[in-house]
Amino acid sequence: MSYLLFVSLVWAFSFGIIKNNLAGIDPNFVAFARLLIALLAFLPFLRLKGLPGKLALRLGLTGMLQYGLMYISYQYAFGYLKAYEVALFTIFTPIYIALINNFMRRHFYWLPLLTALLAVAGAAVVEQASLSQHGVILGFLIVQVSNICFAFGQVYYKELTSQHLEIKDYQVFGLLYLGGVALTALSTIVFTKWQTVTFTTTQLLSLLYLGVIASGLCFFLWNFAARKVNIGALAIFNNLKIPLAIAVSLIFFQEKANLPSLLTGGLIMLAALLINEFGVTRLRTAASMAD
Repeated sequence: MSYLLFVSLVWAFSFGIIKNNLAGIDPNFVAFARLLIALLAFLPFLRLKGLPGKLALRLGLTGMLQYGLMYISYQYAFGYLKAYEVALFTIFTPIYIALINNFMRRHFYWLPLLTALLAVAGAAVVEQASLSQHGVILGFLIVQVSNICFAFGQVYYKELTSQHLEIKDYQVFGLLYLGGVALTALSTIVFTKWQTVTFTTTQLLSLLYLGVIASGLCFFLWNFAARKVNIGALAIFNNLKIPLAIAVSLIFFQEKANLPSLLTGGLIMLAALLINEFGVTRLRTAASMAD
């Protein structure tokens, strides 16, 4: 769990860095650059010898979703939302993790759907003054695409590698980045206006930091640690970064927020998360006892 805590602290600063240092750079290119740097960092460790081709393909496709599509949508969200808002709206990830895990194990629990509605209500309280703005609603929906992709990748990687215990994470993780790079490269070729892609020294350093540390090292540590903990603990750590990121955005990056609304809505969303976590755990326990 110490790995998950470390990653949460690192990611808390990433939201503000992206919003403040990389504003104006095409989101597709930022997603591509981050994943390409991460891939280059892990390429020396990649070992394909003896790896079944079907498994390699599945790992690559997992990377396309968990990192490629997730990053493209995540980067686009910053064009509509403040950094703390992007962080706040990732609170739905644990609910998606619960739903996806239930689907994969062919169990259905109604509780995650109800807690999702409660979390939406909490988000509405936080953004009550801005809900009439088209950008906030669109940004919220874009973040949910990112959340679903990231949730699916975590659950599927955990499930996939549990069937191949001989796999060493660092020897195959480059395949996930390769899948992400393939998708973001295609998106960049199609949508990026290259004449607008220019960098300052600060932006280059930010990309290097995000690529090597926040993406490369931290995504590896996150999926590695996800194999070692249960789904409930994984869901909780997915949201630990939220209060940290909000605090960093408000204190270090000087973003403005309606603090009473933020606290009230945040408590409602936290309640949704706790109900989801303890309620689903209880339902699983009851189901296992019935079996």
